[in-house]
Amino acid sequence: MTTTETTEFVARHRYARITQRKARLIADLIRGCGANEALELLQFSPQRAAAFYLKVLRSAIANAGQDESVNLNRLYISDCRADDGPMLNNRLRFRPGPQGRAMPFAKKTSHLTVRVREIPATAGTEVS
Repeated sequence: MTTTETTEFVARHRYARITQRKARLIADLIRGCGANEALELLQFSPQRAAAFYLKVLRSAIANAGQDESVNLNRLYISDCRADDGPMLNNRLRFRPGPQGRAMPFAKKTSHLTVRVREIPATAGTEVS
């Protein structure tokens, strides 16, 4: 019994200047969707994280386009992640804290990852 595994194409945006919590809302929205459907969702989504994921998804599709055997209309998002990156400490600003102390702002970054894979030919029709 043999399994037909398709190649997975990955694109990453590291140190994206957005919090993981906000980015994960968009990641959950597009995970498992077809690539073309996800592009449409991201283009018309009002969240700021959608613009970050739009660039990463286009890069993943372009990476898949380098392999001539891949049908770009049959791509779907197999994995979409927003992992936490380091805090930005080079430009600290402060707000007043308790008992006259200064509390720094937490400037968070994220590592965004999109993995696309081609649907096997025996699985059905094209994904929109």
